[in-house]
Amino acid sequence: MGLKKEGRQTMDRIEKVKNYVDAALRRAGDYEFRKEAVIHVYGVAQACAMLAMRRGEDAELAVIAGLLHDIWTYSKMDSREHAHKGAKMAGEILESMGLFEEDEIRKICRAIYHHSGKAITQEPFDEVLKDADVFQHCMYNPLKEASAKEYARFEKLKKELGLEAPEQ
Repeated sequence: MGLKKEGRQTMDRIEKVKNYVDAALRRAGDYEFRKEAVIHVYGVAQACAMLAMRRGEDAELAVIAGLLHDIWTYSKMDSREHAHKGAKMAGEILESMGLFEEDEIRKICRAIYHHSGKAITQEPFDEVLKDADVFQHCMYNPLKEASAKEYARFEKLKKELGLEAPEQ
């Protein structure tokens, strides 16, 4: 099931972003930090694809937003204001690749900018990234309770995805 857009293989754009993110991750922290970062980034990207497809959003752009959503943290080893700083950094990265339209870059960067505001509802595309981030956090170890800031969003996601246990 390859995604195609206007005759161009979108996989090429995803692969180029993956290559950039992989290089940043190879330089980030120690082995344990890098391992957790890879699990998180790729888990979020996959959840973005699933949620975007389910909700009728652009799956290719959602995967790219997922890959880049924590790029500031992994490139600078600093998580303070990472969503806002990361949105700017992601825009510069995508622009330098020369593969994305301005509106696509804006859409991806807006989602990254807003992804830490889990209590606020934004545009549907932005919500894909927020929900994918929460999904990965909560499903990485489903035996742990969701954090207070993610609990309500995760409960809503479980209902949407049919992950509620049947009542006895």
